[in-house]
Amino acid sequence: MRNEDIQVIVLAGGKGTRLKPYTTVFPKPLMPIGEMPILEVVLRQLKLFGFEKITLSVNHLADLIKTFFGNGGKLGLDITYCMEDAPLGTAGSISLVKNLTEHFLVMNGDLLTTLNYADLAKTHIDSGAVATIGVFERKVNIDFGVLEVDHNGVLIDYKEKPCYKYTVSMGVNAFHKSVLNYIPKAKYLDMPTLMMNLKNANQRVLTFGPECEWLDIGRPEDYRQAIENFENDRDYYLRIR
Repeated sequence: MRNEDIQVIVLAGGKGTRLKPYTTVFPKPLMPIGEMPILEVVLRQLKLFGFEKITLSVNHLADLIKTFFGNGGKLGLDITYCMEDAPLGTAGSISLVKNLTEHFLVMNGDLLTTLNYADLAKTHIDSGAVATIGVFERKVNIDFGVLEVDHNGVLIDYKEKPCYKYTVSMGVNAFHKSVLNYIPKAKYLDMPTLMMNLKNANQRVLTFGPECEWLDIGRPEDYRQAIENFENDRDYYLRIR
């Protein structure tokens, strides 16, 4: 299956509450990274990897996003829109998208990454899994002494300012169309619940975690870092090949 034939659903309807007050009057996907909105960076990257069929799932301040991107012609993309009358979560809006391709991607529109979307799609299709989750190893530094104690309060371990590593979702997922059997029509459903429902139904769910950079701009500290990273090496993010 060619990448240009694979549909990509980009979630762009969130209210961006963690970035208030900016997102009160400005949709989070239009928050600037350098001289362009973060969503434009995402769309340009998808185009670089050969993906052209884009559906933007919108809700909050949707008209601003539609006005900015239109039908996608300026970016060489075919952009359509899926309007949520009420927030449906990170998975619920999939049920509203018409004419889904056999395999498709669903991703957040507010992330800065060097993930190879083509590799994710190919790995997913070749695996035969119903879903593949893009994952990233995130390090979390704790600025305190962390104690482990038993139920009697007796010290077991004491670590000064430890660093923990977690495998986290990147907000980029690949699916086979059969996943629609697990998504109720126009009902709220978040992505973690969908993935666990698939697992509990004995459906095959894989993860894909290559070496790459990844930041979720919904976190203020990550947004500041994303601006710095992009401005320091714009070509690195827009000519990823």
